[in-house]
Amino acid sequence: FYRQPGIFLLLTSSLIFAEGGKILVIPQDGSHWLSMRPVVEKLQQNGHEVVVVVPSTSLYMKPKEPHSYTVKVYPIPYTEEHLAVALKSFINAHFIEQSVLNILITMYQSILDIFRFFFTNCKSLLHNEDMMQYLRESKFDAVFTDPILMCGPIIAKYLSVPSVYFLRGFPCGMDSEATQCPNPPSYVPRLFLNNSDSMTFAQRVTNVLVRMLEFVYCKPVFALFEELAYEIFQKKVTAIDLLSHGSVWLMRYDFVFEFPKPVMPNMVFIGGINCDQKKKLSQ
Repeated sequence: FYRQPGIFLLLTSSLIFAEGGKILVIPQDGSHWLSMRPVVEKLQQNGHEVVVVVPSTSLYMKPKEPHSYTVKVYPIPYTEEHLAVALKSFINAHFIEQSVLNILITMYQSILDIFRFFFTNCKSLLHNEDMMQYLRESKFDAVFTDPILMCGPIIAKYLSVPSVYFLRGFPCGMDSEATQCPNPPSYVPRLFLNNSDSMTFAQRVTNVLVRMLEFVYCKPVFALFEELAYEIFQKKVTAIDLLSHGSVWLMRYDFVFEFPKPVMPNMVFIGGINCDQKKKLSQ
C-alpha cells in the first residue's frame, strides 16, 4: 500500500530539485565559437542560466545581436580592423607555396602572432576588476569553455568551479598529458605527419623525433598564458596544470574519421559539431 505513494513522492521530489544550473561560458573566437554557439543556445533552452563573456571586438561573437542567453562584454585595446589584418595574415600563411621547412616556420610564426591577439583578450578580462567581481559574486556552478587558449581554465581555477571543455583537439598531445592518458609516440601519430596508427619502423622513428620537438616549439605558444596565470595565482602554474582541472572533455571528433588512440573516461566524443549551421540553398 505504501510502495506506490512512496515512489510518487520520490519522483516528485526529484523534479523539484532538478533545477537548471548557472553556467559561465568563456568561448574562443573564430570557428571555435561557431561550433560552440548551438550548444550554448541549447543549454539556455533546457533551463540553464547561461552567461557568455565576450570581448568588445571579435570576429563572430557579436554582443549586439539578439541572444537567448546573457552576454557580458569587456573592452579590449585593439580594433576590429587590426584583428582582421592579423587573421588574413594567419590564413595566407597556410597557402604560400614554399618548401616544407619554410611553410612550418611561416605557419608557426603566424600562430604566435594570432595567439598574442587572443592573449590580449584574456589579459584584458582578468585585469578588468568590475568584470572579475561580477564573476566572483555570480556563484556559477560550472565553466563551459574552449580551452585552447587557456583563459577558460584560468578563470575556472580562479573561481574554484568545475569546468567542461569543448574542443577539437590540442597541439603536442597536451590533452593526453593533462588527463594522464597514455599517448605512446610509437603508436599514436603526431599532428601533421599524416601517419596512420599502423606505422612502419621509419615512421615510428619520425614520430618519436617530432614528439621530442614538441617540447621545444609548444612551450613558447603557451608561455604568455603561464605568465598571466602566475600573476593571478602568485605561483608557477603550467599549461598542463591548468588543463588538468577539466572535469569533462567534450571532444569534437570520432574514431570513424580519426585513428584509434587511448582516451580517458572523462573524454567524451561528440563528433559532428564542427561547423556553422548554414541555411538551405534556394531552388
